[in-house]
Amino acid sequence: MPHPASNRHVRPARGVALPVALILLTLLLLLATAAMRSAGFGFIMAGNEQFRQAAFAAAETGIEQTYALGTFNPENATVSSTGTVAGSSDTYSTAVVTQLQGAPQGAVYGSSMNAFSTYHFEVRSTGRSARSASDTHIQGVAVIAPAAVVVTGPGGP
Repeated sequence: MPHPASNRHVRPARGVALPVALILLTLLLLLATAAMRSAGFGFIMAGNEQFRQAAFAAAETGIEQTYALGTFNPENATVSSTGTVAGSSDTYSTAVVTQLQGAPQGAVYGSSMNAFSTYHFEVRSTGRSARSASDTHIQGVAVIAPAAVVVTGPGGP
């Protein structure tokens, strides 16, 4: 039989466990939401990097196509072209810009190349991909041609 005086010191339950559990559950929910957002941003950034690399490849394709077309004429100040990369929707636009006003540059005096001149050009190619990704490449080109006593065109007299 219990002692009658022992019932006097029993404290009523205050219910502290429920508020603590709710606070911890709220904190876990906030951490999980932040982790999911971070992972989502990671996927977006990875996708953007893929589109940037596609734009890079499109710009390089533009330069390669310009070389293949061989539109290097010192009498034309600028020659432009556009195209689409095979097997994708990525595009490029190029411009061949004549350098030094189209004037031929002679070889170094006394060299074995003194029978040739060079014409200098700059190829600017801009590649475009999805999500407004773009990349621009600039490539210098020197075209070797036979030397002439009289040069006609923009660089001539």
